[in-house]
Amino acid sequence: MSDRSITITSAEVIDLRVPTSDQMLGSDPFHKAPDYSSAVLHLETDAGLRGVSVVFTVGAGTDWICYGIRDLCRLIVGTNLEDFAAAPIKLYRRLIDHHQLRWLHDGVFRMAAGAVLNAMWDLWAKSLDKPLWKLLVDLEPEFVADCIDWRNIGDALTRDEAVMLLQKTRPHVTEREAEMAERGPRAYCTAGWLGLSDDEILATIQKLQDQGFDAFKLKVGRDSDQDVRRIRFMRDAIGPASQLMVDANQYWGLDQAKRHIDRYRPFDLKWIEEPIARDDVLGYVELAETFADASFDLACGEQAASPVIFKQLLKSGAIGYCQIDAVRVAGVNDVMAILLMAAKFNVPVCPHGGGIALCNMIQHYGMWDQIAVSGHSQTQLVEYIDFLQDAVEQPVRVREGCYVTPTAPGWGLEFRSAFIEQHRFPDGEVWKNRSSGKKGVAFEAD
Repeated sequence: MSDRSITITSAEVIDLRVPTSDQMLGSDPFHKAPDYSSAVLHLETDAGLRGVSVVFTVGAGTDWICYGIRDLCRLIVGTNLEDFAAAPIKLYRRLIDHHQLRWLHDGVFRMAAGAVLNAMWDLWAKSLDKPLWKLLVDLEPEFVADCIDWRNIGDALTRDEAVMLLQKTRPHVTEREAEMAERGPRAYCTAGWLGLSDDEILATIQKLQDQGFDAFKLKVGRDSDQDVRRIRFMRDAIGPASQLMVDANQYWGLDQAKRHIDRYRPFDLKWIEEPIARDDVLGYVELAETFADASFDLACGEQAASPVIFKQLLKSGAIGYCQIDAVRVAGVNDVMAILLMAAKFNVPVCPHGGGIALCNMIQHYGMWDQIAVSGHSQTQLVEYIDFLQDAVEQPVRVREGCYVTPTAPGWGLEFRSAFIEQHRFPDGEVWKNRSSGKKGVAFEAD
């Protein structure tokens, strides 16, 4: 099927929430008892195809995202996929540059816009019967460059530089595709959630090691002595040959971060993730200078809300690992810009995954990056979470510590109908009889 004469006829937005707080899955210093959630967008067409996207949240606020997506979809119902596929930047600018909504800037607005854009990219890939990564790989360098808004990032990367970067890897794309068909992006898993016991963490590690994993992450932040003990425990559990990272989820101020991180030097860590606020670029620069002689680098990006923040983090040399999120910024167009900037500054892209179906999305970015942007798999890791994979009809698969290359058309985000009915908020089976104090804004954690 081609993308011609396919019209968007309607949009449905679904508020899905899972009470992961019951098992403390996903817990970190700030998000003490998260309920992993997604605002799910279904774009229906007159061709029988459905464009799907998600915006990951952790419970309260999912309804805010849902409203924003519904509102923006009023601008695309009745439009034609052929027009989008001819120039995706036009819809991007129509949304991001809306003369009134732009006042809201990043955050909920940009994520809602990203949901619309990602669903259109999904629809385009399905119309061509291609996985999203394959659609991206097959795009000409000039077309990719024309999908990007260069206004505020051209001082770090120009359109011509982006085209040259993509042209440089172009001769090797077929070879790299074949290589990654056999072995997808290398994965790591967050095993050390803050609310889990040592025994629970150890059981997860052993299960993942049996699947070939040799890279793991641990949450830190609240108590320095406890963190050091848990890092030592994790290092002993995984052995000296495996990679170990820690994630503070922005819990510290700059001086506090220095004190905590200094105690992590002996453990041969790969990175310290989000030690301070997501947009404190000057703080990241100072931390990078302070720990320039350490084994680890700094990682940031899963909550960076626009390519402009990434530009500053990358251009300044503040981070050693670029952690894109599939749904935090305004869709594929923004992620294209970020990956290309990371390639210019030779910073490995290690996408943030987890949530509900985020791994289904980031595997495509890992594929595109390692085939057509950076063109190698030597330094990158793609996050993988070992729960909630059964939410969709095409669960992410891993083998020997790597993603199995996805083959389903589009993102592969088709949710199981039973999962939707069970977890639809607030009237799904798992929510309708739940105490009001344990859901939504009223759910506060100590």
